[in-house]
Amino acid sequence: MKKIYSFLFFGLTIFSIKAQETTVDDALRLAVDNITGTARYRAMSGAFGAVGGDLSSLNQNPAGSVFFTNNFASISLSSFNVRNKSNYFGTKTIENDNTLDINQAGAVFVFEDKNPENDWQKFSLAVNFENTNNFNNTLFSAGTNPYNSIGNYFLNFAQGIPLNILTDYNFNQLYFNEQQAYLGYDTYIFESVTNSANNTDYYTNIPNGGNFYQENYINSSGYNGKLTANFATAYKNKLFLGVNLNFHIVDIQKYFTVYESNNNPEYETGSTIAEIIFENQLDTFGNGFSFNLGAIYSPVESIRLGLSYESPTWFRLTDQLTQGVATTSLNNQDNNSTPFSYQDTQEYLPYKIQTPNKWTGSLAYIFGKKGLLSADVSMKDYSTTRFKPKNQQPYISLNSNMSSNLDNAIEVRLGGEYKIKQFSIRAGYRFDESPYKVDEAFGDLTGYSGGIGYTFGENRIDLAYAHEYRNMNQTLLSSGIYDAARINKKNNTVTFTYSINF
Repeated sequence: MKKIYSFLFFGLTIFSIKAQETTVDDALRLAVDNITGTARYRAMSGAFGAVGGDLSSLNQNPAGSVFFTNNFASISLSSFNVRNKSNYFGTKTIENDNTLDINQAGAVFVFEDKNPENDWQKFSLAVNFENTNNFNNTLFSAGTNPYNSIGNYFLNFAQGIPLNILTDYNFNQLYFNEQQAYLGYDTYIFESVTNSANNTDYYTNIPNGGNFYQENYINSSGYNGKLTANFATAYKNKLFLGVNLNFHIVDIQKYFTVYESNNNPEYETGSTIAEIIFENQLDTFGNGFSFNLGAIYSPVESIRLGLSYESPTWFRLTDQLTQGVATTSLNNQDNNSTPFSYQDTQEYLPYKIQTPNKWTGSLAYIFGKKGLLSADVSMKDYSTTRFKPKNQQPYISLNSNMSSNLDNAIEVRLGGEYKIKQFSIRAGYRFDESPYKVDEAFGDLTGYSGGIGYTFGENRIDLAYAHEYRNMNQTLLSSGIYDAARINKKNNTVTFTYSINF
């Protein structure tokens, strides 16, 4: 099987362009929750909404920091493995990606008032940083498509654009749809029906015999980090309240390439395209803000009830995109057998994404000092996800699409911990519904986890293993060709945490 090797020479010049192409996937990669954080938190699948006492539990319920009995700090190191199995028209491929990352670091400071007449005897201040999402991932799909060519992507964009736009204008002056058409016209993927400047109709130079061998290679990296400032307090040691202010950092790099070849008969006249390679380097960076409110109530010492609210995250992002196309062109009028069109990096105007809010209800049963059982149920309405400015294209149609096709999703987390002297044994389960009404495009997630901990003096070490899997569809391109590879994605994570009371 032939894999794709890049020969894209990225330009250094950056131009500001009005609008780029955005998709639902761009929003969901920031809106869908991932369990990260400390080893204890991961070992119990994040079921900490009514438990607290862990720095990562602040993500689920900010009231949890007041359950620390001493000043406390932790740092976590994780090994991430992503395994993608792809099936594209019966051809199966597998790709693995491995990453080692310091994914959590934080501390909490506890203050107590021993005055028995004071109902507010305890409060805590905490700061915690986590990589809420590690985007390192590699995906490779290959197979023979009996129906559609990737050339339809460029042809689709071209229809309706006057020919003089593709011949008389500089690439950097064009809108995104015009740029995509330009790349196809410049490499003979399609031709104009007439040579008049106002021609808006085009035909493909790719033979229609089917049996297009296609490859799709995607390599992404980067992270979505979150810095949390937390305050929590206790009232009569029965009611515990907390608030988070969260500051998000986004830095994502995505390189993706589509390749196609065909052995169909040549056209007698004009050009025949036998091979296409389409390369893209997309960098997304920016920041965001969100907040959390939470409460935990303990009617008796062994039972805790939790309720928390997570606001939308308001992201402000900027995209930089570098693109290039190269083809093998037979018999074209310029006698150029290997035309290519590689363009300078384009920086687009900033845009905003608003993710959904989330409500979580929690219940925990505490077995004294022996252990605990915990359950969290969360609801998030993905149909409220929005691109902004929402009154401008392409965001109007994109937001309408998300309102129609995304849905309210329920997430369930279950966790348990049992202590044997200095050792702790933990396990967890997680189920997260698809954000889609019809989950074929992006399926439900199921996860299992387990771990151990050991306490010595003022120190503790924890180790966790988590396994998650989800099925989804991956199209080669966003338009013109909607045939999708079926992806089975499995995440395996090992996390080590060192903690200290001080």
